[in-house]
Amino acid sequence: MQIGFIGLGNMGGPMAANLAAAGHDVAGFDPAGVTADGVTVVASAEDAAKSAEVVITMLPNGDILRSVADQIIPVMAKGAVFLDCSTVDVASARDVAAQAKDAGLSALDAPVSGGIGGAAGGTLTFMVGGDEAGFTTASPLFDIMGQKAVHCGPSGNGQAAKICNNMILGATMIVTCEAFALADKLGLDRQAMFDVVSTSSGYSWSMNAYCPAPGIGPKSPADNDYTPGFAAELMLKDLTLAQQAAETVDADTPLGTAARALYAQFVENEDGMGRDFSAMLPRLAARNRS
Repeated sequence: MQIGFIGLGNMGGPMAANLAAAGHDVAGFDPAGVTADGVTVVASAEDAAKSAEVVITMLPNGDILRSVADQIIPVMAKGAVFLDCSTVDVASARDVAAQAKDAGLSALDAPVSGGIGGAAGGTLTFMVGGDEAGFTTASPLFDIMGQKAVHCGPSGNGQAAKICNNMILGATMIVTCEAFALADKLGLDRQAMFDVVSTSSGYSWSMNAYCPAPGIGPKSPADNDYTPGFAAELMLKDLTLAQQAAETVDADTPLGTAARALYAQFVENEDGMGRDFSAMLPRLAARNRS
């Protein structure tokens, strides 16, 4: 398949390389000039999009997505698939999808879960919004880049699924870290707490698969001085998108609101920038009740 890939950063680069390694013809562009193994670097986003059967974008935010869409939609072949894997606001996803459909394209919003490791290992989960025909065309590519793709409904629903998932993740990680910090002060050994919680009603992905306590449970960023698997500033971005969406539809999300406020404090005013989002544990462990 002829694929255009725009955005070859920490996530996009490995994804594009996996597609090339699987035998697809991948033309890639990134404004920073980075490349990826097996990808033919071209001079512009338009050059990547021309003649492509599928154009994949992995971009930082909705404004940049809109700008790139303005550049590439006019040069894309009729019937091609515009597959956006960025995590952006729902409104941007739906507006770009409408623009693509008006130009005779199939549009999918397909944000991912799994982080840099999942991108490199081809084990991402894709949450996909858009038309069934586009999903069918892109399915073989999802199989290469990830382990699962869920069609969540019409355009924008992929982004909706992503921000709802990550709102749960952000709040769950905070309370997991709170529980470890409380256990410390109560004199409960961290390993004993993990052994109880990981096999009882406190079970969660944050505890069992991504434990924020160093040396406890499976290896996680906590065991590497909280070097990011998923950076705290990216969690803040996703929690902010969730709150923006909640305001738009008048949804009451008190825990999501509190989680966003805590990560904003951690990233913007403390030492959270550039650390894994599970580094909320040493932050909380060092604090007293206020």
